[in-house]
Amino acid sequence: MSARCSLVVNGKAVRISTGETPVEAALAEGMIGSGLNGAAAFGQGGGPAARRAKPRGHRAESLVPSLPRTAPTLCATPALQAGAPVRRSGTITDIRPLGPHVVEMVVTVTRRLDIQPGHQVVVTIHGHEPLTLSPTLRIDGAAELNELVFHLPLHPGEACLASALGETVPRGTDVKIEGPVGRGFYRPGGGRLVLVAAETGFAPIWSIARAARYIEPARDVVLVAGARDPLDLYMRPSLDWLRATGIGRIVLVADRSRQRPPDVRPGPLSAHLPPLRTTDVVHVVGDASTVGAVEVLAAAAGARCYPVLLAP
Repeated sequence: MSARCSLVVNGKAVRISTGETPVEAALAEGMIGSGLNGAAAFGQGGGPAARRAKPRGHRAESLVPSLPRTAPTLCATPALQAGAPVRRSGTITDIRPLGPHVVEMVVTVTRRLDIQPGHQVVVTIHGHEPLTLSPTLRIDGAAELNELVFHLPLHPGEACLASALGETVPRGTDVKIEGPVGRGFYRPGGGRLVLVAAETGFAPIWSIARAARYIEPARDVVLVAGARDPLDLYMRPSLDWLRATGIGRIVLVADRSRQRPPDVRPGPLSAHLPPLRTTDVVHVVGDASTVGAVEVLAAAAGARCYPVLLAP
């Protein structure tokens, strides 16, 4: 009996070895996207997967995530291709503060929205301007299939959505969602992954980092996260999980010296990036000055850069 056979996926032939599942072969060949729908799209589960025990000789890093038994099916969207924006309705089901100037809002939608880690959506609530936000996971990594978790900046004394949450915008408020939008989503493959997050820009960076630990556990990752006020470094539980899964270089930065813990460095985020390489893939999410500075460094090194600018 032959040790190999053929399978057609998305109109393309895939060669499969004995003992290899069709999904593993299709993922390794890039025939289907490696992102997962719903919660699994952001890497939800108990821990990152190990590399395949016997990768094929011509592919040094054929990595497949270990899926929970209850995981949803794989998204059949080809890699690097963003789906066409669709509209969903939902309601706000949870609101809680993450820091002095950061609020978490959870929206439960009526139908699942297929997005990749790092994608954005347009959030519309009656009485407020539409906001372009990045769905993420809760700080501890939890998420449900029909949930979209958002991190919102809170500006005391200013009229903004975050300040209205729990007051004029309580739980149960109707929400309109349209997406995915943006090009800053996670793309498996390539060189070192350099992730830079300013303030609530950590939301998409957290989803990208967690997904990468499942889909590409052997990929080198560097993460730099910062806030103006060290009290707003709300992402520490997430960073603890990333360290436990093997990310060795994680840097915390704060502009203000007030109450800055010993492990938090001063200065701009761009000053704490490692020397960039041509093969690096950089994701940066933040304000205009942070994004611009990182883009300049990436361009000088010849690295690929996917910037996302937070709304002022």
